[in-house]
Amino acid sequence: MTISKGDTIPDVTLAKATEEGPEQVQSKDFFAGRKVALFAVPGAFTPTCSARHLPGYVEKADELKAKGVDEIACTAVNDAFVMNAWKDANDAGEITMLADGNGQFAKALGLDADFTNFGMGERCQRYSMIVEDGTVTEVNVEKPGEFDVSSADHMLGQL
Repeated sequence: MTISKGDTIPDVTLAKATEEGPEQVQSKDFFAGRKVALFAVPGAFTPTCSARHLPGYVEKADELKAKGVDEIACTAVNDAFVMNAWKDANDAGEITMLADGNGQFAKALGLDADFTNFGMGERCQRYSMIVEDGTVTEVNVEKPGEFDVSSADHMLGQL
């Protein structure tokens, strides 16, 4: 079942990408007590993700925070080392990278996707959501191959 507005974020272990290496974090704890703008990409260093999705959130970070967002986070089915390298390569220091290396978070949300035809294995769909104290208040899932409703601009309109 796909997560919906009003649902609670499932509790799984993610890896927060840091300069010191991966830091284990429970999703329940990460989203507790604050408003988080979360977006997900099928993969770090992939074309749309690197050219449009991540840069949009980097560019709009101050505007999102001015509308009450406490933290902006990105997740992908990549390991924490790749996520950290992608953050560094894109000067995305204001974005928290949450590695979902085994795709457990994507599966728990019902937003996993099969990219084996592209040689990428199991990944997550492209989406964004606003999570307030662990509860999803907005969720935006892209149709395959599209990039619109998961953008920072779209999210700004929801805040």
